[in-house]
Order: sequence, then C-alpha cells, then structure tokens
Amino acid sequence: MTTTTLEEQIHGGHGAHPEEVDYLRAKRGIWSWMTTVDHKRIGVMYMVGTLLGFLVAGVLALIFRADLMTPDSELGRELYNKLFTLHGAIMVFIFIIPAIPAALGNFFLPLMLGTKDVAFPRLNLMSFYVWVLGLIVLLAAIIAGNLDTGWTFYTPYSIKSNADGSGNIAPLVLATTGAFILGFSSILTGVNFIVTVHKMRAPGMTWNRMPLFVWASYATAVIQVLATPVLAITLLLLMLENVFQIGIFNPAWGGDPVLFQHFFWFYSHPAVYIMILPAFGIISETISVHSKKHIFGYKAIALSSVAIAIISFLVWGHHMFVSGQSEFAAALFSFLTFAVAVPTAIKVFSWVATLYKGVITWNASMLYTLTFLFTFTIGGLTGIFLGALSVDIHFHDSYFVVAHFHYVMMGGTVIALLAGIHHWFPKMFGKMYNEGHARIGVILVFIGFNMTFFTQFMLGSQGMPRRYAEYDPVFQPYHVISSIGSFILGAGLLWTLVYLVMALKNGKKAPANPWGAASLEWATQSPPIEHNFHETPHVDTDPYNYPEIDRTAAKAHH
Repeated sequence: MTTTTLEEQIHGGHGAHPEEVDYLRAKRGIWSWMTTVDHKRIGVMYMVGTLLGFLVAGVLALIFRADLMTPDSELGRELYNKLFTLHGAIMVFIFIIPAIPAALGNFFLPLMLGTKDVAFPRLNLMSFYVWVLGLIVLLAAIIAGNLDTGWTFYTPYSIKSNADGSGNIAPLVLATTGAFILGFSSILTGVNFIVTVHKMRAPGMTWNRMPLFVWASYATAVIQVLATPVLAITLLLLMLENVFQIGIFNPAWGGDPVLFQHFFWFYSHPAVYIMILPAFGIISETISVHSKKHIFGYKAIALSSVAIAIISFLVWGHHMFVSGQSEFAAALFSFLTFAVAVPTAIKVFSWVATLYKGVITWNASMLYTLTFLFTFTIGGLTGIFLGALSVDIHFHDSYFVVAHFHYVMMGGTVIALLAGIHHWFPKMFGKMYNEGHARIGVILVFIGFNMTFFTQFMLGSQGMPRRYAEYDPVFQPYHVISSIGSFILGAGLLWTLVYLVMALKNGKKAPANPWGAASLEWATQSPPIEHNFHETPHVDTDPYNYPEIDRTAAKAHH
C-alpha cells in the first residue's frame, strides 16, 4: 500500500485529469512510435519483435519435428542442420534473452518503482534500434545461406562455413556479427536498469520495498553488463580467425577449439540466468497477487536472485565434463553446479509456501504460474543428473540434454512469460481477454509441452544423440509422440495469439486494478498515461501487503 489509496494514486488524489491520455493514444502514428522515448512504447515494440522471432523459430522447430517422425530424413542432413541452427540462434539471441528484460522489464520496471521513465530514455530507444540492427544482420546471414554450425558457433563446425567446405565465410561472419551487435543492446538495457533502480525509486521505496520483479531485473542487468562483453570478445575473435586465418580456435592454424568452449560458456551459462531470472520475478508477482497473500520469504527471494547472479559466473565448466579438463576442475564445477541450485530452491519453496492457505484465483495467469512450478521443477531436478560427473558422461550430447534445456528455458522462461503477459495484459493494453479461451490455451500448452519434451528424457536415457537428422528405428515411437506433442503445443500458442489479438480489438475495457494487486504499476489507469503517474507516489510499505481476510469465506466465495 501507499500513503494514498490506489484509486487516489490513479488520479493524483484530486480527481480525473481528462486532458491527459494513455500512452497508446498519445502522439499517434508510426513515426511517433519510431521516435518515442516512452519506456512503455519501447517495451511494446520489443515485445512485438521478440514474439515474431519466437513465431519464426517455432515454425522451424515444427518443420524438423515433422521430419523426425520417420527415421529417414526427408529434409536431408544439410538442410536439417541449417534449420536447427536457425531455430536455436533465433530463439536464444532474438527471442528468449531480450523477451522478458527488454519487453516486460522496460514496460513495468519504471511503473513498479513509481517513476516516470528509465534513467536514460534516449539510450533506451537506442538499445532497441541496436537490437533491430543485430536482427537485420542475422537475417542477412540467413539469406546468405549455409549457416549450419549450431547456435553455439562451436569450432570446429565454425571453421568451415558450411557442409560442402566451399570456403564462403559470409554466413558465419554475418551471423556472429549479428549476435555481437545484439549483445550491445543487452548491455545498454542492463546499464539503464541498474541506474534506474539505484537513482529513480519513488520516495519511501527502499530496497526492502521493491517488487521482486525489480530485484530479478536488477540481478539480470548485472549479469548482462558483466558477462555479455565476454561473448562479444569471443565472437570477435571467431570473426577475425575466419577472415584473416589467425590461429585462435582452429587447431590447423595452431589454435585451441576447447578455448572457444571456455569463452563461450563463461558467457552463455550466466546468459541462462539472463533468461530465467526475470521469469522468477514474474512468478513472484503472479503467485502473490493471485493467491491474495503476502509473498513468503521476501528477503530470501530477493537476495537469492543476487546469489544466482554471482554463482552463475562460476559454473560454466559443467558444459565441458568430456572436454578433457582435469578431474579436480570437473569435481569443482560439479559442486558449484549443485550450489547454484540452492538459491533457486529457496525461491521454489517460498512460492509453494505462499500458496499455502492462500485464496487462489484460478485464472490463466495463475494456471500458467502453477504450470511453471511443475515444468521448471522437472527442469531443475534433471539438471542434477547433468551435474553429476558419472551420469553426465552417458547423457552428454543426448536428447536428455535437449529435454532438460527446454524444461528450463521453455518450461521456465516461456511459461513465465505467458503468465506475465496474462497478468499484465489488462494494464498494458486496457482490455480484458476471455478467461475461458485462455484456460483452453493453458491446457493445450501444458499437454503439448510435456508430450514434446518428457519423451525426450526417455530418448536420451536410451542413447539417442541430439542433432541427428536420421536415427535407429527403435527410437521412432518416442519421436512420433514428441512430434505430435509439438503440434499440440504449436496449436496452443497459436490459439493464445488469436484470442489476445481479438481482445485488443473486442475485449472489455479493463479497470485500473482488476486483480486487486498492491504494487505501484496498478496505481495508474489502464493503460497508463504517457508519464505514468499524475503525481509522484509515496511508499510506506512493501508491495505484497494484503490485508488479513477471512480465508474460509473468501474461498467459499471463489
């Protein structure tokens, strides 16, 4: 709560301000959007761009999942390699890394802090255009063709630009340049968020009163600023090696391919937490709001985000247990891998404790939140197998790794993103979606996702290697189930897109605070006005301060 009621905050405590309009109607026209410095519009543009990337990468996945229904590939090995390379590169660099921080983070972080914008609005717009530039360069690599290195650009695959060894380095150089540029967008966003959190909080909003989504975004920003330059340097070295034939990673020129793995994973494992930490922040918001209960273990959840950010820099070696590193290094990285699970487990147990005796509203946002708890927990527990030295030898480069990765990234980040979109959709666009339609979408996504990826644990445990276009017929039943599940998942996501777009046009007008939430983003009209608040809000308690209610009566009512 704040020193005034939410209704008073919405109108500044002095009645309506009819001369002020929401951010969607202010300065209409494409040019006004292209030149805007409003963090909300920039967040919406990021959301549209990243979701388009998600759509393209998802279609590519459906194509090669359809091909995998039979042991003999119709696509052929070369085309299959190109498709899964593009699927991975687009999903990771264009969609999943910026989707929550740059889209929902941009939109809601200033609102949650009670400020009018981020610290550097023009830098914020610049970061978006840097992202667009990186996207264009990556698309140019696709047009140039023959990019088949996998999304990690691993050497020796990236020593030759394509399978026929023609020596055309354009696709590889363009792809790594695109990822290089996208990294700068990530760094600029991180710097902006760090300064905003330190300097732009509303009066009375201490560190112990910040929403947990802000804590998660802050920890993510720290990783973005510290880890992304390592990827930039690695990709730059890879480009220089291919252009000037300098021996850095290529053993034929005196380089070391394992060095590339060290550089790449020193960034890319922290990058996993760039993807998942903001998702944790979303779940902390939705689980409290939709159970009408104060979040359990606020400080533990907040500090565990910081702990994850720190430990994430120390675990990259668990990707390299079979690379020939020393036994001591392998044992140390195994221990650190288990250690990073501790702050994550703190969050999961705190979320479950929050649900206990809560007044749960079974809307789409909460259903996606509960789906997250189920799927992400499976992803986390299966990570223990991959962190154990002896077991990882068997599972390494198998479908078990594919399943684990997708249970963490899609079962975690994407499901949390869906929970966040349904939670904040009324605030972002001022319209209510159809809850019945949304629940159908949740069911399709849940069934389709688990059919697709749970069977891949079985494939991996039985020895099916990943990245293979052709396979032994003994694995076909599992592949058929997995592919059917992917079609159901695709249908669920398409259904979700349809009813949300319909809600934009035909949905009922959303009230300012449809969920009865207590954080500051709900203390303004839906959608928010251009500068967020008519008057600067003053904060005197934390954002999860729900009044004690008769829970028995409330449950009966629900």
